[in-house]
Amino acid sequence: MVYPDRAAAGRVLGKALEHLRAPRPLVLGLPRGGVPVAAGVCAIVGGELDILLVRKLGLPWQPELAMGALGEGGVLVVNRDVIERSGVTQEAFDEVERAERIELARRQRELRTGDPVPLAGRVVMIVDDGMATGATVVAACRVARARHPDRVVVAMPVSSPEAARRVRRECDELVCLWTPADLGGVGMAYRDFHQLADDEVRALLTDQPKH
Repeated sequence: MVYPDRAAAGRVLGKALEHLRAPRPLVLGLPRGGVPVAAGVCAIVGGELDILLVRKLGLPWQPELAMGALGEGGVLVVNRDVIERSGVTQEAFDEVERAERIELARRQRELRTGDPVPLAGRVVMIVDDGMATGATVVAACRVARARHPDRVVVAMPVSSPEAARRVRRECDELVCLWTPADLGGVGMAYRDFHQLADDEVRALLTDQPKH
């Protein structure tokens, strides 16, 4: 299964999510690559589109392993098990956190076209273009939970089996269309997997029709 591009993947994914049409979910794309997928989902299920800005706090020597996550509104999620097992110092944690706060603030300035839509009491759908390790989506789930949604759904066009198992523990429902055992990278699932520019993300958010 290879998708023409992210928007096409979103439309296919949306058809698998039509059972969520009634609660009109808040569909949160993870910038940048998850936003066109989320827009495609919205075109099918009629949900409300926004972005979830999250930065994984990776171990200094193993960035893919999350020792925490940052989200908008000052949300900080700390994975104490990873910190204790790895022996990372408070100073090292603080250094990573400072760097990621700077990047989170930059993305807020570049990508936000208005205030974040409140998550409290909503059915929230977290969408990306795929998961290789699942670490960023795990972080996104934890940041979303801290904002008290009614339900967290993760929706993906493609994922490694390991990432799917990891993320399933963090959400109320996981919908993933394809879990190839030999996923070498998310890009293998797309014919067009170009690096999105900030302008493309802003345009998708601005042009999203209201349902």
